[in-house]
Amino acid sequence: MNQDPLFEWISAGTMAIPNYLLKHYKKIGLDNDDLVTLLQLLSLVENGQRFPDSQLLAERLDVSREEAFKAIHQLMKKKVLTIETRKDEEDKTIDEFSFDLLYEKLSALLHQSIKKEEEQKEVLASKNLYQLFEEEFGRSLSAMEIQTLNIWVEEDKYLPELIEMALKEAVLNQVYSLKYIDRILLTWEKKNIRTRDQVEKESKRFRKNQSNDVTKEKSDPDEKPVPMYNWLKDKFDN
Repeated sequence: MNQDPLFEWISAGTMAIPNYLLKHYKKIGLDNDDLVTLLQLLSLVENGQRFPDSQLLAERLDVSREEAFKAIHQLMKKKVLTIETRKDEEDKTIDEFSFDLLYEKLSALLHQSIKKEEEQKEVLASKNLYQLFEEEFGRSLSAMEIQTLNIWVEEDKYLPELIEMALKEAVLNQVYSLKYIDRILLTWEKKNIRTRDQVEKESKRFRKNQSNDVTKEKSDPDEKPVPMYNWLKDKFDN
């Protein structure tokens, strides 16, 4: 039998611990003692002890059996550990620890963090929008105009990049009006245009049609001239 300590260490196996758990365990209501207990239980379960005796946990934690039982109860109270009952291969009823609630908490925290990050990016992008509009308009925005921008972002849920593209189209038409830009955004919304790429594709399609109309106009001088570029197709004047 190999008595090498390194061999014994390797034979004991390893356990994968989610870094997200180590980094954010306090955010789901756990303290240091809870984490150590949880990791020990995860280790035992991973090594085949689906429902380890509290005495085994007590030995690992170097505490009394009663304290180990209380530590398990604490994890259950904090809703990161449950005891599930199921039938085994021999149709016998057995109990086992389940960490599903723990993973659900971590998943919810991750999604919440992602959502918060996206919201922070939107706020930052909105602030940049104010500056961009003032630069293009050559003046400070009025309180009503700022409110309109906020409505676009917070209520209408327009992406800041889409608002920026609408501003660009308005500037190309030399129309410095939020009402005009609002009509552009509404037109895109009706066409289900929601991204920069979709705007650029629609713009190319429109300009191509416009070019064809200009060619037709040259061949037929009696035709009425068309505007150089107008997303709204005269809706703004109605």
